[in-house]
Amino acid sequence: MKSLLPALAAVALLPLAACNNQPEVVDTRAKDPLAEQIKNAPPVELPPSMEASVTFRCKDNSLVYVDFFQGHKQANLRTDKGGSPIQLKADAEGNPYQGNGYTMTGDKKQIDLTAPGKGAQSCKA
Repeated sequence: MKSLLPALAAVALLPLAACNNQPEVVDTRAKDPLAEQIKNAPPVELPPSMEASVTFRCKDNSLVYVDFFQGHKQANLRTDKGGSPIQLKADAEGNPYQGNGYTMTGDKKQIDLTAPGKGAQSCKA
């Protein structure tokens, strides 16, 4: 009987030894329908970071607020301190910034601004 016990134990463990001990991996997530488009999409270019925010006083004694961005191809203009920004863009560095009827040239010290319905005027920081 003593020799029968180890033999029975071996027979009982035989089916467990034949099992694959790897757990079954179940993925319940749906496939992303845009995965292929995202994989083949060109790299995204981040917007430029803000370089300076300057308040200018113009010849007519009005104030304008300009946010200059790195790369010198974009600026945001506000005619009121808490107003919505008007995005101005330049084709290349050194060219005038333009948008929504506004044209602006200059830098962080002085600008020349032409507003819709108004003539050009000089503004200093």
